[in-house]
Amino acid sequence: MIARPAERLHVEVVSSDPFARGAARGERLRDTIAGGIAGYDRFFRLGGIGPQQVRDDAERALDVIDAFRPHARAEIEGIAHGAGVDVWRIAALNARTEILARSATVPPGECSTIVRRTAGAAGTFGIQTWDWHVELSPYWHTLESRGGTRDVVGLTEHGILGKIGINSAGLALHFNILGHRRDGVGGVPMHVLAAVVLEEAGSVSEAVEIVRGAPIASSGSFALFDPSEAVLLDLSPEGVFAVDSDPGTLVRTNHFLSPAPAAGEKAWLYQPDSGERYDLIRERLTHTALPQSPDDLVGLLVSGEGEAALTCLPDTSRGTALGRPGHGRPRTGHEHGPRPGRHTGRFRVTALAPPRGTARLGHRIRYAVNSSQHWTLPLRLF
Repeated sequence: MIARPAERLHVEVVSSDPFARGAARGERLRDTIAGGIAGYDRFFRLGGIGPQQVRDDAERALDVIDAFRPHARAEIEGIAHGAGVDVWRIAALNARTEILARSATVPPGECSTIVRRTAGAAGTFGIQTWDWHVELSPYWHTLESRGGTRDVVGLTEHGILGKIGINSAGLALHFNILGHRRDGVGGVPMHVLAAVVLEEAGSVSEAVEIVRGAPIASSGSFALFDPSEAVLLDLSPEGVFAVDSDPGTLVRTNHFLSPAPAAGEKAWLYQPDSGERYDLIRERLTHTALPQSPDDLVGLLVSGEGEAALTCLPDTSRGTALGRPGHGRPRTGHEHGPRPGRHTGRFRVTALAPPRGTARLGHRIRYAVNSSQHWTLPLRLF
């Protein structure tokens, strides 16, 4: 059994210099980042991607990042310096999605996201499950980064600039991976783009402008929302597409919702799982009262007996190699003790709720590491 940490690492950095922010992050990760690097080395190897190819792809990605946002490259270099590892190693972590696009063995089962807009006191809020490989469970952390254009709180994997979070302007970002047949290295890595958006954008419209201005050679979805606006984007080598959906409730799993990129989708990676999860969420929203707070969203992302695996725990007895998921069942909110999951990751629930009216209110990120235990991390940005 791969145990999760007794306490999740929280990293706080403060500097107007991106290299210094990165170095501070790297210093906090110095004792553990080797495990995350080794985990991805194994995934690359199982996917048939050799060490030299990984390094070449990482260095190419780093050049693209430098041309797009030199400060993002500087922060990556700072992380490498602080952690005492080669820069290309940190670049490979940040481009892991794009490098793994060379492999057809990434297992199904990923993320499920809901963003809800209300007229009540809660305003707009979102929730997401992040289901990834159990081997990497010890190698992610919560982050509070100050000193850039915007202050940011969120969670990400060790060495990776960003993933899911909220900034001091009240802009929130949920991030789901998608798959297109043209995916590869050559654009800004999705994780780096998410970090840039959170650091720079002061609103949904500014975030969309940043995304549309980025060279993109891989796929993902950003669910972006602030106190007054929300949008769901399909990002792919085909372009950036705003999804035509119910403006009050946005739902995303791991397949394209826009026709153009959907025509080139790697359906074998995420289907039928992604469609089943999407349909389950939509069905629940149809037959229950519409959520009015982040707490109301949690139950919508808990799987019941025989249902699509919105949430799961790993069945490590079956092995967790890429392309060989376990064959257990999803964990329900009423069970206690370990249960096998359909996929190889450990689910985490992340709830984001931007403040209304002022960015000086506390930002909350709540995450759960199983369906019966929840932690709340209050972070104040000023």
